[in-house]
Amino acid sequence: MVGFGWRKPANVAGTSAPAILLSLFVATGGLLFGYDTGSINGILAMESFKKDFTTGYVDKYGLPGMYPSQVSLIVAMLSAGTMVGALISAPIGDLWGRRLSLIAALGVFCVGAIFQVCATNVPLLVIGRTLAGVGVGIVSVLVPLYQSEMAPKWVRGTLVCAYQLSITAGLFAAAGVNILTHNMKGAAAYRIPIGLQLTWAVVLALGLLILPETPRYLIKRGYKDAAALSLSRLRRLDITHPALVEELAEIQANHEYELALGPDTYKDIFFGAPHLGRRTLTGCGLQMLQQLTGVNFIMYYGTDFFQKGGVGDPYLITLIMQIINVVSTLPGLVVVESWGRRRLLIVGAAGMAICQLLIASFATANGTDSATQSRILIIFVAIYIFFFAASWGPVVWVVTSEIYPLKVRAKSMSVSTAANWLLNFGIAYGTPYMVDTERIEGSGSINLGSQIFFLWGAFCIVSIAFVWFMVYETSKISLEQIDEMYERVDHAWNSRRFEPSWSFQQMRDFGFSESGIPPQEPQLELQQSHSSGSQSETGGSSTNTATTSQDDKLPIPLGHVDFSY
Repeated sequence: MVGFGWRKPANVAGTSAPAILLSLFVATGGLLFGYDTGSINGILAMESFKKDFTTGYVDKYGLPGMYPSQVSLIVAMLSAGTMVGALISAPIGDLWGRRLSLIAALGVFCVGAIFQVCATNVPLLVIGRTLAGVGVGIVSVLVPLYQSEMAPKWVRGTLVCAYQLSITAGLFAAAGVNILTHNMKGAAAYRIPIGLQLTWAVVLALGLLILPETPRYLIKRGYKDAAALSLSRLRRLDITHPALVEELAEIQANHEYELALGPDTYKDIFFGAPHLGRRTLTGCGLQMLQQLTGVNFIMYYGTDFFQKGGVGDPYLITLIMQIINVVSTLPGLVVVESWGRRRLLIVGAAGMAICQLLIASFATANGTDSATQSRILIIFVAIYIFFFAASWGPVVWVVTSEIYPLKVRAKSMSVSTAANWLLNFGIAYGTPYMVDTERIEGSGSINLGSQIFFLWGAFCIVSIAFVWFMVYETSKISLEQIDEMYERVDHAWNSRRFEPSWSFQQMRDFGFSESGIPPQEPQLELQQSHSSGSQSETGGSSTNTATTSQDDKLPIPLGHVDFSY
């Protein structure tokens, strides 16, 4: 574990176990989206579902089926709901707090799931999926936000990655349930998978009732005593412990420094300082490109696509893909701290691009109906899912939960996550018209088939360039130190060499918050001597110039304890 950066630094006071356990528990909110996505993937191909929900469409075999417009609407309205949920998550997250807003979101999700279980026609099913989507959208913003504000910096990336791991676990669970129920006769075949969504939503809501609010949110609201109590629970330190007092003071000083640079309105997430527009563009770009890698084409329509591609037992193949998805997320959790965010995203995008371009090229050369093409499709889709699950799946959520300052973190995350769901909606709604050759014949379909992977592969190449020019390396530094990095580092490709040096208490106390200019050397010495208890005002004889490595980025030492989580 030492080589992976998971070891708690020796100079960090208290324990990190409570914060880690709470972050892992909250991460299971990803199960809701993953399970819903995986279940609808298989339900749409169930004969009993088609029989009960058909409005008169008959496929080429004379069996009841669904019109493409109905399929698109059923799948895509979840994404429409999630986009709405993501946008409203910021105001309610800032007003009610991260924890209470998550509980409310889970309540909305449960109402939507009940509507789906009771549905006997397409309109009621669509209403249920839209309501469930609103809940999922709020969860998708506030879970990574809650985690990033709770987690210690040395393991923050891994913990936020656990959210994506939960999504993949939900997809896997849904694939397993679909295999067990798809041959049942009657409505039980699809109502059992839908109804099981309620189970974990209730468990998660009950758990959140006893969890603390994040100390950074409480500082934002001005509840310093409550923030100290929350931080005390997370660090297992007495509320008067010097390390806890210093950490809380640094969080508060950073927030005051941010507010000194401008207000926290929606306008400021695009035009505010320091470089909030660049950060918002980075977050929105990453979330949109995550969707444009094509992963939800497989997750939403994989079973049906494999079936039409001549693959035997598409339900089993989908289950295997979900197993690969879950297992492949683990390498991302392992190396996200040691490799860093940028390198992992670039390697992942390159691997996905190669796989997708090969799938599309073979389909163009050999056609889509051959046994060879079916095997190529399965092999390279599996490799593609490995690269996605180890990189762009989890790391995008990590970066977008880290790069925003506290004053606008909820607003910026809601906008960037809404961008994700907007593209998710477009892909979910448009895919049947781009790919489905059987049901859209004569309706103006593009009819790309496997050649659609040319499109996804091209966007993966764009993703490489985007990461190189826009994504700053945020591993091994605290959320407060990321503000300093955006002020001091001009180009993203230089961010890996960044070493934090500011104390935001010093910025506040010595008047540097207005200009953002790094403190001069005499003032740095004054701050150091003050923190270490020295009575000397010159500091000329103390020239401790300890350097910090990439693996242990620390601010200027305050005594022998690292106070920045």
